[in-house]
Amino acid sequence: MTESTRHAEVLIVTGMSGAGRSTAANALEDLDWYVVDNLPPQMLTPMLDLTQIAAGALPKIAVVVDVRGRDMFAELPAVMRTLRDRQQLRSIFLDASDEVLVRRFEAVRRPHPLQGDGTILDGIRRERNKLASVRERADIIVDTSSLNIHQLSTRIVDLFSDEGQARHTLTIMSFGFKYGLPPDADMVADMRFLPNPFWNEDLRSLTGEDAAVRDFVLAQPGAREFIDSYSEALVPVLEGYQRENKRHAVVAVGCTGGKHRSVVTARELADRLSNVAGVAVRVKDRDLGRE
Repeated sequence: MTESTRHAEVLIVTGMSGAGRSTAANALEDLDWYVVDNLPPQMLTPMLDLTQIAAGALPKIAVVVDVRGRDMFAELPAVMRTLRDRQQLRSIFLDASDEVLVRRFEAVRRPHPLQGDGTILDGIRRERNKLASVRERADIIVDTSSLNIHQLSTRIVDLFSDEGQARHTLTIMSFGFKYGLPPDADMVADMRFLPNPFWNEDLRSLTGEDAAVRDFVLAQPGAREFIDSYSEALVPVLEGYQRENKRHAVVAVGCTGGKHRSVVTARELADRLSNVAGVAVRVKDRDLGRE
């Protein structure tokens, strides 16, 4: 086995029916991944054995595995454990809320693959039960409830396009608690312990991108201390993620509306964490501009 074949990158794409597996597969193919759709788990090992013949010509392989494999799908966790011992293997799980999945199936007028004689929701619930252990062990979970196909494609590109030598991508996301927690957050920081600039008439119409708001937030007791301490605490976490081959994480930073305190803090954290070796840091403002 050649060195290039030994280190071929393999991605298992799985998740709920209707959550966007086909869209993710298409986006990966556009990124020059070799994509295999609807492969029974039992065929994973023979397929990867065959790629050795390619002598490194297929360095990135994405395999879509899901409940269309019926009873054979149950063996996926065991097969993945075996493969992780011999291959650079990751998995991404695409999910969405039950309500969104029902709407998507109704829109295309197709039954759920596990629906049987029941309703679409019955099929979704059966599928969730079958996928519970797979979701729990996934390296990356993407909730597509609020994403259209173009936004999901962009998310896949963000996750799997080459980032130089970065082994981990960290997204620091500001958000507003009044709009709900980000469903794909790995960690959440709550900045509502700081005074809200909203109640300052001079700052209300501004955002955390403005210097006046930044100066106000960082001047509050405990603000800099929290940011310094939290960024220091995240360093060993990010290093551990790299050791465990977890390639992406989301740190969500929230305030009431996602306009002032969280925006400032997200940028301060990004500035401090941008020097962590092997980590590419991005800032995303989920709710900025909603007010």
